[in-house]
Amino acid sequence: MRCATKTRGAVAVATVTAMPPPPGSLLRYDPPMLVSRRTEKRSPEALPLKATPQLSPPSQPVPPPRPVPPSRPLTAKEPQEILNAILPPKSWSEDNQLWVQEVSSAPSTRLDVVKLQEQLDLKLQQRQARETGICPVRRELYSQCFDELIRQTTINCAERGLLLLRVRDEIQMTIAAYQTLYKSSTAFGVRKALQAEQGKSDMEKRIEKLEEEKRELERQVNEEKAKCEAIEKREAEKQLLEEKKHAEEVQLLKRTNQQLKAQLESIIAPQK
Repeated sequence: MRCATKTRGAVAVATVTAMPPPPGSLLRYDPPMLVSRRTEKRSPEALPLKATPQLSPPSQPVPPPRPVPPSRPLTAKEPQEILNAILPPKSWSEDNQLWVQEVSSAPSTRLDVVKLQEQLDLKLQQRQARETGICPVRRELYSQCFDELIRQTTINCAERGLLLLRVRDEIQMTIAAYQTLYKSSTAFGVRKALQAEQGKSDMEKRIEKLEEEKRELERQVNEEKAKCEAIEKREAEKQLLEEKKHAEEVQLLKRTNQQLKAQLESIIAPQK
């Protein structure tokens, strides 16, 4: 199927429905548009892009560019331009051809919002997003949903859409700040863990050294105890020998005393 071409400056864009669009998202896009490139060499001053010449059927002539109403100010922007500024178009290359897909400028109804909610719930279930906690999948889907709400709001009221854009950017900036804080805190925790591991290793080495010193001191104490016991045993044996010797001397002196006493009595008795 062939549609009409849209001329935008030096680039001519042709809408082709045979080309599959990029991976789907909750944000509504227009059908992809083909931007063909020149394959021959060009001078630096030449335009980078060239329109793809396509013949339109006789029954569907190429419509002329829409004239700007004279009552409309020249500074006013088209809704599509505002949407492209808020939500940049997607672009990709395939077979040396550049494809561009802009966000849709079609207004939405209440039914579209209900379908958006159903699609959000379906995609959350299909991609198995976590209901609580940090989940990149859930965050991505809700971000797409919020962009679609911005698109729908911008079509009806550009100022409200720009305000929602500020809210979205503020949320993204806050999330980025929390991510930076999380990364820095994670790095701080890892650094402290490494320091703790290093301190633990040093402490284990010190404990091992102290235990070795303790074992050495216990060995010295045991040696001193053994020496003390040996000295006590030797002194006890020496004391027993001294006591035995002393007892023998006492017995000898007693016998000598009895003998002398007997001799003295034998000498004194005749004289009486």
